[in-house]
Amino acid sequence: MTDTDFLTATRAFYDAVADDYADQFRENLARMPLERALLAAYAELVGDAGPVADLGCGPGRTTALLASLGLSVFGLDLSEGMLAIARRENPGLRFEQGSMLDLDIPDGTLAGAVSWYSSIHTPADRLPALFAEFHRVLAPGGHLLLAFQAGDAPRRYDNPWGRPVSLDFQRRRPEHMADLLTAAGFALVSRTVREADEALAEPVPQACLIARRPRAQPAAGFPGDRR
Repeated sequence: MTDTDFLTATRAFYDAVADDYADQFRENLARMPLERALLAAYAELVGDAGPVADLGCGPGRTTALLASLGLSVFGLDLSEGMLAIARRENPGLRFEQGSMLDLDIPDGTLAGAVSWYSSIHTPADRLPALFAEFHRVLAPGGHLLLAFQAGDAPRRYDNPWGRPVSLDFQRRRPEHMADLLTAAGFALVSRTVREADEALAEPVPQACLIARRPRAQPAAGFPGDRR
């Protein structure tokens, strides 16, 4: 599958279900205290170091929460249907259309990048390129937050809410994703896995990784040596 194929399929899926999706999951974050705690911890790590991009922001609920936590954040998504909802519900925030694999963001300009369940439609062979792009746009010392469903087998959604679309939702092993982030040049900060929750209709564990683009290492030498 080419980039164009999977991006087109993902965009078409979310354009078709945008309103249904936004209504169905409107209160999801309110029912997820552990996820809110992780987002709050991430916001504290980033602080006022600079702008943060919520990549694959959907209807903007996570973007809005991060903004309420004090971050200078904007959202980006493939789906204009999702972006229309995000802009309508959050008129004070900025939302842009684009692909995570080809970000129109200069090198090293972000203090943070968030991929909140948005890498789950990226084919496995494109994950190294995706993480390299995240690394490119982050400033040294910048933090990445990556959330995804844990597991091996994908889950396919056919005709959700009666819409004539379908899409695979990939599940990943946290240890494998951590290895890919390390290979892309990140240093892992935190690895969290929450067990499946029937009350949230989640049949598999949910994983969250926080990683940092390392700062440049100082030249080797004896501490205090100024020669």
